[in-house]
Amino acid sequence: MSKIKVLVVDDSALVRRIITDALQRDPDIEVVGTANNGKSAVFKTHTLNPDVITMDIEMPIMNGLDALKIIMQEDPKPVIMMSVLTQHGADATFKALELGAIDFIPKPSTMLSMSVSDIYELLVSKVKSVAESKIKFEAKKMQVSLKGPEVTEEETRKPTGKPKFLHEIREPVPVTLSDEAKNSDKIVAIGTSTGGPSALMTVFKGFPENFPSPVLVVQHMPEGFTKAFAERLNSNSNLNVKEAEDGDRLMSGCGYVAPGHSHVKLEKKGSAFFIKLDQGEKVSGHRPSIDFMFNSVADNFSDNIIAVIMTGMGKDGASGIRRIKENGGYTVAQNEETSVVYGMNKVAVEYGGVVDVVSLEDIIKKIVEHL
Repeated sequence: MSKIKVLVVDDSALVRRIITDALQRDPDIEVVGTANNGKSAVFKTHTLNPDVITMDIEMPIMNGLDALKIIMQEDPKPVIMMSVLTQHGADATFKALELGAIDFIPKPSTMLSMSVSDIYELLVSKVKSVAESKIKFEAKKMQVSLKGPEVTEEETRKPTGKPKFLHEIREPVPVTLSDEAKNSDKIVAIGTSTGGPSALMTVFKGFPENFPSPVLVVQHMPEGFTKAFAERLNSNSNLNVKEAEDGDRLMSGCGYVAPGHSHVKLEKKGSAFFIKLDQGEKVSGHRPSIDFMFNSVADNFSDNIIAVIMTGMGKDGASGIRRIKENGGYTVAQNEETSVVYGMNKVAVEYGGVVDVVSLEDIIKKIVEHL
């Protein structure tokens, strides 16, 4: 099996060295080149044909977002953004995901407190995850014209059609609440990983007004980014979405995104349910863990559960969603065709934990049907 070819793009020589050294410790990965700005990254993408690109955002000459646009127009590749832990960095990161980047990790300059083994594990797992992903796009159509004095060579190369990516934000199937659904006492629990941010944006755009249930979300995402991600979901949804905090009371029509540093579990006090954050050991290789959240929901809501498992690498959530199904809850998985990585959802199906397998656009329809 051939090695995964990686192009490392960052204006910092130190960061390029950290990433290169970490990746090349794995025998299945080869760093075929580096670039210190976006313009060089575009050129080397064409000449080196990497399988995966790690891309900094803030760079001289051409920044990462502009380079990403060009790469996705001319020669689409799986791109992992390197993001700083600031509000501006988070905003730029989620913009990059909308432009076609598949995933992101904290920039190594903000990870220097991490051990070498932690940096290695994070980088390698992300690169291998996205290397297995599928980037689907419509073949670009180039303009064909006789070059005259008023037509530049660059203009003759300009793509006329926008590429269509597997992981772009899609339009969900429109849904309306029935009278019975408006009085539902169920809870919705959603788990996802690689490819999840864009997929969740699609699902959250589809929630109808006056949604009767609380919605819990575990998205595998580094600490420091989940708050900004929750705010982004909130601005594009009829739900009131926030990063989950210790002591939050579950309310209908509200969404709660697990923070990047903690598991989410539920506690019942009287007739109300509250969120309890847990910073214990990783479960199924993750904290926050989808399995941890699914099991806590199962402990507290019996069969009044709608559980959704979506795109992502690994198997986190597969055992928890099977337990929910066995208890009589409704379970649904995103299908392979619309998943960036058909991993967690595939294992959940193989474990027998899924009732329905549907496209990303149909997930909200299934949720509403089973309220």
